[in-house]
Amino acid sequence: MEPLIERIQQQFRDSIQTKIDAADLLAPFIAQAGLMMVQALLNGNKILSCGNGGSAADAQHFSSEMLNRFERERPSLPAIALTTDSSTVTSIANDYHYNEVFAKQIRALAQPGDILLAITTSGQSANIIQAVHAAHDRGTQIIALSGKSGGKLAEILSPKTDIEIRVPAQVTARIQEIHLLIIHCLCELIDEQLFGELSK
Repeated sequence: MEPLIERIQQQFRDSIQTKIDAADLLAPFIAQAGLMMVQALLNGNKILSCGNGGSAADAQHFSSEMLNRFERERPSLPAIALTTDSSTVTSIANDYHYNEVFAKQIRALAQPGDILLAITTSGQSANIIQAVHAAHDRGTQIIALSGKSGGKLAEILSPKTDIEIRVPAQVTARIQEIHLLIIHCLCELIDEQLFGELSK
């Protein structure tokens, strides 16, 4: 039993240390991304989100916080997770290619001024790369949650219009844990900027 407990405690310590390492490094980028989202929403635009596996769950998590609520009662905010329509995702994958499952939706749904929240721990996911290209073609800005080296995704982001929030970690689980924290930070910032500070 003791080795199992030590292993679990080490997971907690590793997660805490990754958060400490990321806090100062990522805070300015998270703030910038949150303000970008706020401006898009004020302009009547929406936020699209996508990812694979655990990152798909994160994309849906963000969308649900926007459409329903985060920590306060407030109006619903326009967000669409591109991972949730199984008929659309599977038909695109079957008729075309899995690399296109997000890009084809973006070509139909994205408008200039919208934002794509693209989530990938490695920055190497081919369907995320295609999604970013499609979003750029539609005049949609990118907020990318990434990790490791940033991968191919980092190479195609526009330094003028896009924001990459790259977690300084190599372990996928640690990156995903920080991605969820970033999403909660963005939700809180959006709520506070649009609806005022939450009373304690």
